[in-house]
Amino acid sequence: MTANVGTFDRALRLVIGAALIVAPLLNVMGLGVNTMVAYILIAIGGILALTAVFGLCPIYSLLGIKTKSE
Repeated sequence: MTANVGTFDRALRLVIGAALIVAPLLNVMGLGVNTMVAYILIAIGGILALTAVFGLCPIYSLLGIKTKSE
């Protein structure tokens, strides 16, 4: 599989992914956050971070989208 995520897209995914992972751990969203919501946010953040690191997004592959310039 070839990379299909461009540089700007990768940077944005990494920043948002890191924020989604760290926010529940630091309890940024307040004391009323449900544990399940925190786990979901961490999972989504992990997926975004992994797609940024590897430069490959499976959903982009399915839809035929490429943000990486050749």
